[in-house]
Amino acid sequence: MMTEQVQLQVGKKAPDFNLLSTKNMETLEERVKLDDYKGKWLILFFWPFDFTFVCPTEVTSFSDSIEVFRDLDCEVLGVSTDSVHTHRAWIKTPRDQNGIGEVNFPLASDFNKETARAYGILDETAGAAYRGLFIIDPEGMLRYQVVTDMNVGRSVEETSRVLQALQAGGLCPANWKPGMKTL
Repeated sequence: MMTEQVQLQVGKKAPDFNLLSTKNMETLEERVKLDDYKGKWLILFFWPFDFTFVCPTEVTSFSDSIEVFRDLDCEVLGVSTDSVHTHRAWIKTPRDQNGIGEVNFPLASDFNKETARAYGILDETAGAAYRGLFIIDPEGMLRYQVVTDMNVGRSVEETSRVLQALQAGGLCPANWKPGMKTL
């Protein structure tokens, strides 16, 4: 079956999504949509699979740093192609037993893989998302994207730095850090 390739581009509208999430851990029926984040910055990140090796380190690192992002008027949403039931089991499993424990943002399920495909990060053979990270501005515009191999985790610190550079509103030179002057 041939699917239409979506051209994802920084500076353009981010692809919409409507995904089941862990916002309500009892029913697992509450959805998250791009419009839910209108007026705020959004870190949208994907990982390949729950209950693996690198993935929990990323989810827990973002969760442990949630106040950094909220102080910057930014929400975080994590997504994989696993089901919300798998996400709930992963959350209910303690960190020392290969789980992630309680997290400070919702995990969404892209079980039908449409969102990963729309963001251009679906490995069709594996049926899983690559490690894609997207920063979406309060108007729903894609401002930053990075995609890595499934074996390489992302830096929460670098994500925070890039978010702050985008929010600085000026030209940020190489190695710019918050508090430095823009060009």
